Amino acid sequence: MNDVKSEALLEKFTNYVMLHGKKSLAQKLMNDTFEVIKSKWQKDAKAIFFRALENVMPKIEVRPKRVWGSIYQVPQEVKPKRQLFLAAKWILEAVRKKKGAAFPILLAGELIDAANESGDSVRKKLEVYKMAEANKAFARFAQRR
Repeated sequence: MNDVKSEALLEKFTNYVMLHGKKSLAQKLMNDTFEVIKSKWQKDAKAIFFRALENVMPKIEVRPKRVWGSIYQVPQEVKPKRQLFLAAKWILEAVRKKKGAAFPILLAGELIDAANESGDSVRKKLEVYKMAEANKAFARFAQRR
C-alpha cells in the first residue's frame, strides 16, 4: 500500500474510534494499541493493522429492495468507502462489547485476530457472505448502473 493511502486509512479509522469529538484521546488510544501490538507480538503494528482491515472488509453485502410489494434481500457489491466503514464498525463493535481490559489491549487483540482471519469481526463478515449466498437468487433485482 502506498504511504499516503495508508495514512489516510489510519486517520479515518482513528476518526471512527473517536467518541464525542475527542480526537486527541482517539489518537492516544491508537498509539497505545500499536505499542501493545509491538510489545506483545514483536511485529510491525501497522502491517498487522492493514492486514486486519483487508481481511474484514466485505466485497459483497445484502441490501433490502422492495419489488411489487415484497421486500427482498438483494446481494450487491460494496463500494470501497463503505468497505472501510463496515470493517471499522465491526472491529470496534467487537472490541466495545468485550469487558475486562483496557481498550487498546482489546483493540490490539481484535486486530491480531482479524489479521489471522479469526475473531468476532471476521465472523461477522462471514455471516454477511452467507446471507449473500443464501439470497443470490434475488440478485436479478439489483439495480443496474
